[in-house]
Amino acid sequence: MNTRLQVEHPVTEAVYGVDLVALQLRVAEGHALDAEPPRARGHAVEARLYAEDPAAGWAPQTGRLHRLAVPGVRLDTGYGDGDDIGVHYDPMLAKAVAHAPTRAEAIRRLAGALERAAIHGPATNRDLLVRSLRHEEFTTACMDTGFYDRHLADLTAPAPDPLAPLAAALADAHGRSRFGGWRNVPSQPQVKRYAMAGEEHEVRYHHTRTGLTADGVRVVHADAHLVVLETDGVRRRYEVARYGDRVHVNTTVLTALPRFPDPAAQHAPGSLLAPMPGTVVRVAEGLTEGTAVRAGQPLLWLEAMKMEHKITAPATGTLTTLHAVPGQQVTVGSVLAVVRET
Repeated sequence: MNTRLQVEHPVTEAVYGVDLVALQLRVAEGHALDAEPPRARGHAVEARLYAEDPAAGWAPQTGRLHRLAVPGVRLDTGYGDGDDIGVHYDPMLAKAVAHAPTRAEAIRRLAGALERAAIHGPATNRDLLVRSLRHEEFTTACMDTGFYDRHLADLTAPAPDPLAPLAAALADAHGRSRFGGWRNVPSQPQVKRYAMAGEEHEVRYHHTRTGLTADGVRVVHADAHLVVLETDGVRRRYEVARYGDRVHVNTTVLTALPRFPDPAAQHAPGSLLAPMPGTVVRVAEGLTEGTAVRAGQPLLWLEAMKMEHKITAPATGTLTTLHAVPGQQVTVGSVLAVVRET
């Protein structure tokens, strides 16, 4: 038998009401186990929360984990608020386990807890877990090992909240005087821009004598951390947290864009950026500046978090720049190469 604990052991502990680690220590001290095993009670479901991007080939993510809180379920984790997720270990953040009298209740409880969780930092697989738990094949126990082969694209499709940029802007405006947004033409609104799900969104709002207003949306409450908006008679709460230019609005992540972009920060079209910190382990044989490449052709490989990640050409064209060399340490966002599309 395999005597070590596997990653799923919290499910056993929840269903049988035991502490397997404590039992192992008792056995090691010479104590005997009970003659009869405990009876199972209810159902338990476990999800592994990873710092990874399922839509980008499961690429692991690194950076500062500002906040990690999953309410209402058991959370086994070695991370705390403010910890850094590095490149030297597996990117699993935590195991979340829900227990309930029935399987359906356990699934609902786990999905709801993950949906309400505050996970502020690098991208995670949280949305994939929530959608998987609520998928009909999973809820009816009809899934198999081809589940993600069939459904990954739908389960990872962006579904940002259209009101998230407005909530972010109103939270950012809280505490600023009306003169901070002064206009000599009162009809002109304040404007802020955010990047969300790969698209740019522009938000417009007004400072008035009665507070902040936005066209078509009633602002019920707005402070630096909580915004309540009402549309069509329905109120929605938005918890907001900002870390630099990254803004977390409930489960939606936005990037605050500068009013005047820095030209030096712009990358040439076709730039291949390092998706994570790592080491360039190899470059495709014969690849030099001026080489013709085709869309999807592997150009170089990065190693990070005990995994090798392939960087491919984004389009058919010519390799005009090649910065990457084997053995080079790169940071996230570093320009590795540039492909000029034909």
